[in-house]
Amino acid sequence: MPPFAIERAEALEGVPHGFFGSAGGAHQFGYGGPGAAADIAALRAGAAWEIRPGAVLVAPHQVHSPDVVTATDPWDDDAEGRPVADAVVTDRPGLALGIVTADCAPILFADRAAGVIGAAHAGWRGAQGGVIANTLAAMRALGASPENIAAAIGPTIAQESYEVDAAFRAHFTPADEPHFAPAPMREGKARWHFDLPGYVAAQLVQSGVRKINYVGGDTFLHGQRYHSYRRASSRGEPGYGRQISLIAVA
Repeated sequence: MPPFAIERAEALEGVPHGFFGSAGGAHQFGYGGPGAAADIAALRAGAAWEIRPGAVLVAPHQVHSPDVVTATDPWDDDAEGRPVADAVVTDRPGLALGIVTADCAPILFADRAAGVIGAAHAGWRGAQGGVIANTLAAMRALGASPENIAAAIGPTIAQESYEVDAAFRAHFTPADEPHFAPAPMREGKARWHFDLPGYVAAQLVQSGVRKINYVGGDTFLHGQRYHSYRRASSRGEPGYGRQISLIAVA
């Protein structure tokens, strides 16, 4: 098994964390992707230890929701039975918060002074539904201060790779216009490119976060570094893998 391919954020310096890529396709971290559940569980646990030896992985069952769970104790990292949410926060040492993605934006949060961390899965539905604001609110409930929270957006699909149609654009308001750029018409219909990382960053700013990094590259374009749902779908592949993003209390 090749070593982990990890990217880290300047904004989270001093906080154990990492955005784990596919290592050339060898690492697949999601229970919904290919591979035996036992092998995936072992890989996920190994990634948690990589960022902080002895850390126990705490990762929710993600459903593109705005829901957040506060972790006070670890739960079994099994394919079924984990809490259903798309973000998790904690102030407990020894826990490594994890979320999986494959084009959606992984966001890692930390208030180092308060010892409060968070991890969120922000696809367009979750971001629009409030997962970012809800994660920050859950962190504040644990004692984090908005002015002290740093956030890092991990590898996600870039605007030039995210082509959308009029039905997709109809979900957004005129205020979201800066996140759409014209794309060539296809099959006689108007198309646009949607800037997911830019949309996520704008929501972070609106929520009061001032220290923000965008880490990593285009998941769709860089097939040797990342898994991508959209790339797999465009090729007619039967399944697709996931990255994992992890953070622990310093």
